[in-house]
Amino acid sequence: MRPVDNPPNPWLSSHVEWLGEPPEQPLEVYEEDAGSIVSENDSPDLPFRWSLNPYRGCFHGCAYCYARPTHQYLGFGAGTDWERRIVVKRNAPELLRQHLGKPSWRGELVAFSGVTDCYQPLEASYRLTRRCLEVCREFRQPVGIITKGALVERDVDVLADLARIGAATVFVSVPFADAAESRAIEPFVALPERRFQALRTLSDAGVPTGVSVSPLIPGLNDHEVPEILERARAAGAKHAFHVLLRLPAEVEDVFASRLRAAFPLRAEKVLSLLRSMHGGRLKDPRFHERMRGRGPRYELIAQLFSTVAKRLGLLPPPHPGPTSFRRPFQQQALFRDDA
Repeated sequence: MRPVDNPPNPWLSSHVEWLGEPPEQPLEVYEEDAGSIVSENDSPDLPFRWSLNPYRGCFHGCAYCYARPTHQYLGFGAGTDWERRIVVKRNAPELLRQHLGKPSWRGELVAFSGVTDCYQPLEASYRLTRRCLEVCREFRQPVGIITKGALVERDVDVLADLARIGAATVFVSVPFADAAESRAIEPFVALPERRFQALRTLSDAGVPTGVSVSPLIPGLNDHEVPEILERARAAGAKHAFHVLLRLPAEVEDVFASRLRAAFPLRAEKVLSLLRSMHGGRLKDPRFHERMRGRGPRYELIAQLFSTVAKRLGLLPPPHPGPTSFRRPFQQQALFRDDA
């Protein structure tokens, strides 16, 4: 367990500094009955409109996670609080069933997940993602999954059932091919080899799969793009995409701190390269610009990705087709009051 390391929460009026070495932070799990479970996204940068997040926070602890600042709305920090103070939405499957049963729902694709990993370790015991997928199978509801969790292969049976009706796609995120570098930046995620194995299991079961080489971190993992794509293709992946590193709000502090600790000789070069892609800043918050870069180095990386992906036959993420959504037969209709 790493020591507590939380940037100040801008939504709180006070902040505590430890005198001396901070303690190690244990895992704290908070169960809640959420009010809703399907969220609508209005960002033009995201390829999906609807998402489902069974958890808040993520045990994986990836230093670069863009979702960290969302934890601050709960009164938590964006650092180790994000990784060790995790909220479980224990009524997620029931809420999803209610949502899919609404007459207004038209069966658009639902992404698992937007601001957490639906296959983080707690899922092994809570099984919220699996139970939500079982509801989706009942309604023939299209789903798109992106995860770093090898636990996704546990649910290959449900995902294969959905895939048979064109209602499931799974992307596994693998930003590093090197296990040591992966462990340094994403410390509690399954190692790359294990993620490729999960890709193979899903692909063999007929589930359409892809790899997300995200985030691309210039000077750190961009040279690994060919190996990642080749290994993903060998594991049966048919699709691939990438997103440049984003450092919104306090993520900048979390990432820079971890980077300097893990790669002291490369850290400043990485940050300098990132600035060169954002006009001298570490980030560009504008829509359509925040997930990509500019300049010669970025264009070189993008071209490398495109060339290797084309050679391997890896396609961009597929666009959702006509929905397979169908509400299950309601036996209660046979016993209406006016029957």
